[in-house]
Amino acid sequence: MTAASSGILVVDKTAGATSFDAVARARSRLGVRRIGHAGTLDPPATGVLPLLIGEATKLTPYLMDQDKEYVA
Repeated sequence: MTAASSGILVVDKTAGATSFDAVARARSRLGVRRIGHAGTLDPPATGVLPLLIGEATKLTPYLMDQDKEYVA
């Protein structure tokens, strides 16, 4: 794995898409298998969805412990 295949990709998730849809799209476009998200947004919800790529997946526990804000 190269440095270019690790990092955090911030996605603006649209309504109707699942968090897994965002991961699947990133895997396909980037050609990287090791991608996960740092929290699930429900399909009707829109907003910021951090995708962790490669070595950055090790940061998941730290991001999951942070405060999140939801606006209705």
